[in-house]
Amino acid sequence: MSISILLLTLNEEANLPACLAAVNWSDDVVVLDSFSQDNSVDVAERLGARVYRRAFDTFAGQRNYALDHIDFKYDWILHLDADEIITPELQAEMLAAVWFGHLDAYRIPSKMMFFGRWLRYSGMYPSYQVRLGHRERFRFKQVGHGQREDLAPERVGTLSEPYLHYSFSKGLSEWFDKHNRYASDEAKETVRLLGESRTIEWSAVWSRDRMRRRRALKELSYRMPLRPSLRFLYMYLLRGGFLDGRAGLTYCRLLSIYEYLIVLKTRELFTGQRPASAVPDHSPEN
Repeated sequence: MSISILLLTLNEEANLPACLAAVNWSDDVVVLDSFSQDNSVDVAERLGARVYRRAFDTFAGQRNYALDHIDFKYDWILHLDADEIITPELQAEMLAAVWFGHLDAYRIPSKMMFFGRWLRYSGMYPSYQVRLGHRERFRFKQVGHGQREDLAPERVGTLSEPYLHYSFSKGLSEWFDKHNRYASDEAKETVRLLGESRTIEWSAVWSRDRMRRRRALKELSYRMPLRPSLRFLYMYLLRGGFLDGRAGLTYCRLLSIYEYLIVLKTRELFTGQRPASAVPDHSPEN
């Protein structure tokens, strides 16, 4: 038994060679491209991938479309982005999981790479995403700017070997453009959650399940004032980001800026006005 690869792309010609080289152990690599304007499709086809095209709606929508409409060779699918690299150690652990495991999907940790180094502390390692799943028993749902597994927690296992995430591989300008879009999605999610007026699941905040605890803390953060400053202090001091040196300081500052973008866009949605408008503000404080 082997594993099929699903890779989402949009203008990823620079990242594709390294990403595809790291999964050349699979003889079923599928690229779902969102009508790239560069040479992503040509690069993918030249390196042996099967290429399909679909206009992007959401990450969950793209991945679910592929699971529902593309004929994969194998039952188990690894979901990747082009700026992510699979290590030989992770490959071996995934193959063992699908051979001997009895679950429907597996969460995988990632190592955030920045300025040529691993952000061991400020990168929130180990932070997990469910990326390996059985194509008939696993689907995604969209939450904020990203996707989340639509599966009972007891059906999800955890792998120990990480993949490498080169989020800044196309430079800071592209990172800011991308996170500006992400901030819009997160602001909409913030408004939705605050509008529901539901209580915090405090038991999840103290849960031993890392993913459950992280999601509960994220939802709690939507209701807290001074979010950008608190995020910086949490990552730089409490999580030890200062131990990552200059790269850690820069990364923590960048995420604080991203958090402030979410706050501003949330305020804009609550008031219906642009930031320069003089209107009463009842949204979360910055």
